[in-house]
Amino acid sequence: MIDQSDNSEPRVLATEAALAFLDKIRADHPDILFHQSGGCCDGSSPMCYPVSEYRVGETDVKLGEIGGVPFYISGSQFEVWKHTQLIIDVVDGRGGMFSLDNGRERRFLTRSRLFSGGEACPVPMVKT
Repeated sequence: MIDQSDNSEPRVLATEAALAFLDKIRADHPDILFHQSGGCCDGSSPMCYPVSEYRVGETDVKLGEIGGVPFYISGSQFEVWKHTQLIIDVVDGRGGMFSLDNGRERRFLTRSRLFSGGEACPVPMVKT
């Protein structure tokens, strides 16, 4: 696993609405993580899983934490989004099929903005 969470500018943030929704999910599932979906069936939604039910891959990149919950993305997707800050929000609708937000009539949504200048180091750094 590659860790990008130590950079000065956060690579992932959450809105107040997303943090409040996250607290509701954690009431039922206290030990969780996020993984940014790469597409296919659930589009590119941030997926929320119990830690015990998701295996973080060797090439996954840890972008940081939101509300104390670790947030990962695949290494190949990080290469595409490495110049981008992810902003996790919540909107009405159904969550991803296997995500813990499913069935709650609200879902997490990824918004983004490009980093400017030297805000974040685009080169992955392995944390030992």
